Amino acid sequence: MAEDNCTPLRVRFELRRRELRVAERIRLTPNMLRLILSGDLEGFQSLGFDDHVKLLFPDPQGGDTPVMRDYTPRAFDVSKGRLTLDFALHEPAGPATQWALQAKIGDLLHIGGPRGSQVWPDAFAHYVLVGDETALPAIGRRLEGAPAGQAITVLAMVENAAERQTWITRAKADFCWLYRAQANDVLGAIDALSLGADPLVWIAGEAQWARTVRAHLHDKGLNPKRIKASGYWLKGEPGAHQALD
Repeated sequence: MAEDNCTPLRVRFELRRRELRVAERIRLTPNMLRLILSGDLEGFQSLGFDDHVKLLFPDPQGGDTPVMRDYTPRAFDVSKGRLTLDFALHEPAGPATQWALQAKIGDLLHIGGPRGSQVWPDAFAHYVLVGDETALPAIGRRLEGAPAGQAITVLAMVENAAERQTWITRAKADFCWLYRAQANDVLGAIDALSLGADPLVWIAGEAQWARTVRAHLHDKGLNPKRIKASGYWLKGEPGAHQALD
C-alpha cells in the first residue's frame, strides 16, 4: 500500500460544552455499565471510532473545579439527541465510576468535545485491535462500523469470561478473549497470530501495558507507522490519558 494511503485523516471540531441527562441504564456485564444520555446534540460530530469526549464530574473533595475524564462516544444519534457511553467499572472507584454507579434517570452530566477525530483509512488488508476493558467501547464501535468483509482481529484483555461482549459486525472478524484472572499472556497471543504484511495495529488500555504491547510488535518487525498505541489509564494515576506514539 502506498504510504500516503495509510495516513490517518485528522479533523478538528469547534469545542462546545453540552448539558445532557441520563435517559437509560444498561448493565452490559458485571463490570461494564452503559448509560444513554439525552439532550441537545446539534452540531455534535465524531468521525473516529476512538474519539473521546470530556466528561465533567463534581469534585469528590467538594471543590469548585469539576473533575474531567475522557470517554469514547460509543454511539450517538444527533437527530434524536442521544449519546451512548460505556463505563468500565473498577475498584477503587474514581469520580467517573462513582458517578456512573449512582446516576439515576434524569441526572445531569456536562460533556465537552470531541475536539477532533483521527480517521484511519479502510484500505488495509488486516486490522488488529488490542485492548483492555477501557478499550472495548472503541473496539465495539469499530467493529459495528466496519465495511463488509474487512479482516479484523480482536485481542481483548478482561478480568474473566463474564466480561465478554458480543458485537454485530459485517467484518470478517476473529476474536481472542484473554482473561486476567487466568494470567493469560497478550504477547503470546500476538505471537500466535498470522499478521501478514503491514497490518494496521491499534492498541489501547493501561499505559504501561500498551507500551509493552507496542514494543513487542516493534520487535517483531511491524511498521511503526502503522501502530497506534494509547494509554487510556495509568495504574496509580487517576485520570491519565495519553497517546504513546
